[in-house]
Amino acid sequence: MKYLPIPNRLYKKNRKKFMAQMKPESLAVFNSNDVYPIGADSTMPFEQHRDIFYLSGVDQEESILLLFPDAMNPAHREILFVRETNEHIAVWEGAKLTKEQATEVSGIATVYWTHQFEQVLFDLMSEASTIYLNTNEHYRQAVETQTREDRFIERVKSKYPAHQTAKSFPILNEIRGVKEQEEIQLIHQACAITEKGFRRILKFVEPEVWEYEIEAEFLHEFVRNRSKGFAYTPIIASGASANVLHYIENNKQCKAGDLLLMDVAAEYANYSSDMTRTIPVSGRFTDRQKAVYNAVLRVKNEATALLVPGVLWAEYHKEVGKMMSSELAGLKLLDQKEVVDNPLAYKKYFMHGTSHHLGLNTHDYGELKTPMKPGMVFTVEPGIYIPEEGFGVRLEDNVVVQPSGSPLNLMQSIPIEADHIETLMNER
Repeated sequence: MKYLPIPNRLYKKNRKKFMAQMKPESLAVFNSNDVYPIGADSTMPFEQHRDIFYLSGVDQEESILLLFPDAMNPAHREILFVRETNEHIAVWEGAKLTKEQATEVSGIATVYWTHQFEQVLFDLMSEASTIYLNTNEHYRQAVETQTREDRFIERVKSKYPAHQTAKSFPILNEIRGVKEQEEIQLIHQACAITEKGFRRILKFVEPEVWEYEIEAEFLHEFVRNRSKGFAYTPIIASGASANVLHYIENNKQCKAGDLLLMDVAAEYANYSSDMTRTIPVSGRFTDRQKAVYNAVLRVKNEATALLVPGVLWAEYHKEVGKMMSSELAGLKLLDQKEVVDNPLAYKKYFMHGTSHHLGLNTHDYGELKTPMKPGMVFTVEPGIYIPEEGFGVRLEDNVVVQPSGSPLNLMQSIPIEADHIETLMNER
């Protein structure tokens, strides 16, 4: 891995939180992701399942985690299974974790080889009455591919029909949504790498540059700072393309006078940052562009101040809608009658949500129906999109809910004021 070692105390804390909510006489199993094929002998780069990484820190394919707090043998209360290395694997792929290294990474003393899993599970199921199964129930998931977890669930239900089952997701959704300080530091590191990339392109962007060239500049800076690369598929959208919310072609030439919307950020140690900035290709905003830009910035700043403990997700978005309605009226995009008659009229120009949880997934786990808590990490990303004028503006920062007062902005050092952007672009 490119990232520096993470102290295993983080994973010990995470496992302790999960096991504290498990039913008596129950065990839980977490599987790594598959290595997905492309065709012929080609595969996609391996990405570890975020749940097993959250609980163990193991970033290797074919790993399995078993948690059994009530196991009769104390050595079997936490078990990690990792792929056994041989000479062929070592030559062709590189050596895998030894048992000792797996313990060092995870803080789990009992480590077996993956091929021993079925036998160990069979033995421990005789002590358990319930098994926790890890299904993907994230509110945005739309996965059609059968995963390694899915296949395991099918096998367990067939082989152990007398056992009760329980869901891991509700526990993970709660505990992953509130970050430990170590996690916040890792997200902050991802934000710091993102800042390096953004400052690099401020001196690079000019008329006639291609969107994919900008993407390449970001990637160069990310990788050279220990990131695997992008936290998500980057959006580099110049001119009218900014009005396509998930524009990812990044294949157009930036023209003089255009705005350039960039929703692009680095990951670090599997933790995501999520930044959006909008800049003038020519180095100066027009008066109209700046008016829209500053309207979005005001909404972002005002929305950020609302992210405090006790706030309900739905109420937060209602308040942001009111802010945006007021700004759109000021820009003459809506009139007061439209605003009064239809509180959702603003969605014509701002059609997406303002915030989402951020962490090991860009759209991370986290409660949405209970009051916000300290330690939750959110994006704040309002936008105004005006197809008839050929541009759109979105601005986005990542913030941490504090015990009291305004949230901590992990991107506060990344330039965002329009005048500051212009100054930096014209210093070269």
